[in-house]
This record gives sequence, C-alpha cells and structure tokens, in this order.
Amino acid sequence: MAELPDLTVFAQTLNKRFKGKVLETLEVSVAKKLNVTPKELKKSLEGRELLKVERSGKTLQLFFSGSQVLGLHLMLRGALELIDQDEPPRFQVLGFHFEGGDAFALVDLQKQATPTLNPEPVTVPDALDMEQDYFLNLLAKKKTIIKTLLMDQHVIRGIGNSYGDEILYHAGISPLSIAKMIPEKQGKKLFQSIGFVLKKAIKQIAEENGDELRGELRDFMQVHSAKLKETEKGEEIFSEKIGGRMSYFVKGQEIFK
Repeated sequence: MAELPDLTVFAQTLNKRFKGKVLETLEVSVAKKLNVTPKELKKSLEGRELLKVERSGKTLQLFFSGSQVLGLHLMLRGALELIDQDEPPRFQVLGFHFEGGDAFALVDLQKQATPTLNPEPVTVPDALDMEQDYFLNLLAKKKTIIKTLLMDQHVIRGIGNSYGDEILYHAGISPLSIAKMIPEKQGKKLFQSIGFVLKKAIKQIAEENGDELRGELRDFMQVHSAKLKETEKGEEIFSEKIGGRMSYFVKGQEIFK
C-alpha cells in the first residue's frame, strides 16, 4: 500500500507533469467505488484546468478549476501510471487525458481504488501537520498498543504499517508498548521521529523517482522488510503480527506496559 511519503512524491510528480493543463477526456473504466455516476463525474471535470495536486492523509486531492476536487485513495493495490497512447494500461479504473496528449491512469488489479468527487473536509490532523501537544495528549489517554494507534486514521492520518515500524525503530520504542504508558520524554522523541522518518523518506523517494510515476520504494527501510535479518547496526530483526499486520522490530526497542 502506498503510504504518506509515496503519495507526497506522487503529488509532486503530478504537479510537475500535469499542473496547468486542461483535462480533455476522463475515461471511467470501473465505476463501482464512485460516489457519483460516471456521467456526473465526467461533466464535473472534463474541460477544466488542473490547478494543483495535494496529498491529504492517505489520499491524493486533485483540484480543478470551477471548485471541483477529486480525491483518489489507492487502497491496498492501487497505483498511478503514465499512459502510453499506443498501449492503454491494464486494470485501469480512471484514465486522465489532457489537451496536448499527456495522460495518466489510476489502476488497480483488485478494483478497490476509490475516487471521490468533492470529498468532505477532514478534521483529523495529518501526520506531518499535527502539533506536539495534540500527539502527547493522544498518547496520554489511549490504552491502545502504540503501533495500532499510529496507524489509526481516525486520530492521525497518513501513517501505515511500514512507516509505523520505521518510526518506532527510530524512536527506540517497541511497537507493543501501550500508548498511555510511554513517558512524556519518549513521547516527544516519538513525535520528532514521525517528522524525521517521513520527511527523510519523501526526499529519498523523490530523488529515486525523478519525474516518473513509479511505485512504492522500500529499499531504504531499516527494519520493515521480510528480507532483512538484521539492521545496519547488526541488531537482529524480529517480526510479530499486530492487529493482523506484520510488524518488524528489534529487542533494543524499549517496551512500556
């Protein structure tokens, strides 16, 4: 699943390649997840200029002229692909064709990627926008396992399974810790780790991808990889399912219970 860093770079790439261009044709190949009819979606977006693309939590927000916004949630297997006019992409959900011939597609083998026209505003803070006080107050009142809490999109938007592990490893906190048992000092360190790990990943992915719409990049992960047996420091990496998702950690990460 594409997570916050990947989606941030996807937004940057779409802005570089498509911002300021007029959407000539919108192909709706899979309509089952739409919140409007295909006809309504096409009428709302075709002929409008793409003003900007932003990431919000785990979604991409495409802002068009006329105050029209299209939210794209890639779900588990969704992706974005540049369209080769001679060879349409497989598993297309939506195809965006702009004046001048440039185009990209939302694709998904499982057909679960979700486009939403004019999504409702969300008040839950994004992982890169939340205040430290908000985060510390959240920890203080939650009996939830910290890994589960970091991934809860109802309280913090954007962090998924992979980066949850990376953030906790950077902070030196076990994913099995209880949120409210984490001391304030370690809570502040965890907050700082969220920003550090996510921003570093955004930079690494952007450098690797350039102007291309490439898939998720995970080669730089410190602990979250089934292929890794130990960290760069020589620490043995262990794995355990937490909330149905495989988590990776080392014994040196302190547990608070």
